[in-house]
Amino acid sequence: MMRNMKKSGSIENQDVGATGGSGGIDNIPVQLLDALKDAGHVVVFTGAGVSAESGIPTFRDALTGLWSRFDAEALATPEAFLRDPELVWGWYEWRRMQVLRSLPNPAHIAIAELARQVPELTVVTQNVDDLHERAGSTAVMHLHGSLHSPRCFDCGRTHSLPPGPPNEPEGGRRLRPPLCAHCGGWVRPGIVWFGESLPEDVLAAAFAAARACDLLFAIGTSGLVQPAARIPFLAKQAGAKVVQVNPTATALDDDCTWSLRGAAGVLLPQVLKDLTQRK
Repeated sequence: MMRNMKKSGSIENQDVGATGGSGGIDNIPVQLLDALKDAGHVVVFTGAGVSAESGIPTFRDALTGLWSRFDAEALATPEAFLRDPELVWGWYEWRRMQVLRSLPNPAHIAIAELARQVPELTVVTQNVDDLHERAGSTAVMHLHGSLHSPRCFDCGRTHSLPPGPPNEPEGGRRLRPPLCAHCGGWVRPGIVWFGESLPEDVLAAAFAAARACDLLFAIGTSGLVQPAARIPFLAKQAGAKVVQVNPTATALDDDCTWSLRGAAGVLLPQVLKDLTQRK
């Protein structure tokens, strides 16, 4: 299924605004905590807003340096890579450097800790960084690929990158991609570019987890990028409770059971703390 943007339908929900002095809320709804306490399987579905709290720019943020002349979406296509591989590879190595210099934030850490509080937890992310893994989450499903898993453009074989962050100038630069050791083709970023299909096995596993869970958190995602945006609705259709965590209104507003307004790095630790106190 190809990556694109689309809105979905709506039903009523309970919106819980940020009223706490630290950007949290005065009380996490008791019904939410009880649903979480009783859940046998929890899915955590994360988007760019979670990584943004670690300082990683989103696609909506203005590009800087060399990249200020370009639209991010225009660089994230197979056609852009074939037209100018040095430009596109340089941009992704600059992004990978930013990611590896960033640290997991309290939301990532709370998600990893929540896995120890419930019988089963599945992390599904639209993000291409490794912050969930560095926070301690395991078997993370990366719907849109990973900056850290490049592959050959021609034969598809994986390519290993040197450990540690790339040493790139802050403003970015054009950079020649490595060549595949097997066929000599260009090595490309391991990202699902616009117009490409998501990995079928990962998408199928994410859809299956959504249909099987008792409660799903949708955190820092706009609910617009398809087919990933179907995940909360599949969970709801199967009878799960859906909890949105986001500081702003999104396409999911009318389709979740509870909307927690505020930063994920504040609200998720609060949910974890309140859940622990109720056990």
